[in-house]
Amino acid sequence: MKAAIILCAIVALSECLLRIPLNKGKTARESLEEQGLWEEYRKQFPYRPMAKFQDFAVGTEQMTNDADLAYFGVISIGTPPQSFRVIFDTGSSNLWVPSVYCSSAACNNHQKFNPSQSSTFRNTGKSLQIQYGTGSMTGFLGTDVVGVGGIQVPHQTFGLSQSEAPFMANMQADGILGLAFPRLAASGAQTVFNNMVQQGLVQDYFSVYLSSNSETGSEVTFGGYDPSHYTGNLVWVPLSSETYWQITVESVTVNGNVVACNGGCQAIVDTGTSLVVGPNNDISSLNNAVGASSSYGGASVNCQNIANMPEVTFNINGHAFTLPASAYVRQSNYYGCTTGFGNGGSSLWILGDVFIRQYYTIFNMSNNYVGLAKAV
Repeated sequence: MKAAIILCAIVALSECLLRIPLNKGKTARESLEEQGLWEEYRKQFPYRPMAKFQDFAVGTEQMTNDADLAYFGVISIGTPPQSFRVIFDTGSSNLWVPSVYCSSAACNNHQKFNPSQSSTFRNTGKSLQIQYGTGSMTGFLGTDVVGVGGIQVPHQTFGLSQSEAPFMANMQADGILGLAFPRLAASGAQTVFNNMVQQGLVQDYFSVYLSSNSETGSEVTFGGYDPSHYTGNLVWVPLSSETYWQITVESVTVNGNVVACNGGCQAIVDTGTSLVVGPNNDISSLNNAVGASSSYGGASVNCQNIANMPEVTFNINGHAFTLPASAYVRQSNYYGCTTGFGNGGSSLWILGDVFIRQYYTIFNMSNNYVGLAKAV
């Protein structure tokens, strides 16, 4: 893991750019396919990508069991620091990691935070529950110093798990660092990003670059963005809701024909979802339009035909954002080729990693905009 890079102007600490390298690792699906366990897993833990976008009560948070998440970065918690691999998730708002009080199988093969080994840890006395599409994580909230790259964020509230859903055992990341809006955070916990902004450590926007093939090169940049990661002009899209990073999509077209999102729809730009997800009927129409057929719980295509498959265009704020077949088709050594378009069972769309790999994304919390440009 490369060290984070901090670039600061001499005039003010608030001019810092904090780059956090992300590693692209083997997904839970890839590991399970290699072991011949994928069919059993997907039936036992059905993918419900909209689970984390439902309303939740105070003290709880929602997440989903996404077997295709590949990108994680390293943070530290405590004094002296204890390191954890986390998914930087723009679709949730809490930070949580496994703790030594957890004996679930999912905790036993991940790093566990030990409060007794940190001189700066404080227990808040509040409980935390994260409801997954299948199963849940339970734990409690504490505060400690969180290291994000070279920046130390004091008095940061985070969750310590005491039990975790079984499917987490197959994921490379230990926990989650949420980057959605603070009002979504369980039990009123301050988000890591907002804590950094309020303390003047970074400016109030961040950007995400996800590499398509390389295991390295992906990054989250706090306090700025990197023009070397995109080409052309940035398109600024106003948020339609200041909870998640939610925007309006005007339509989804294939070969110039509207195949989904007819008349407009709402979409959440989410680094914590691997696919592009939409309403069942729309996704069925979209998969049909690219020549896919239902198989193994997904939409299969002929691997030999990828070069001839059509582009899919998301029309957003008067601009066309196009995905070539090479971007939206996943190739497996065991199950052939499938599209990256999944059923959500909701009217909402999610523009996950399939989309973000193609479009460098800036999340501007001060002006409530998302910036998009073609990634390079």
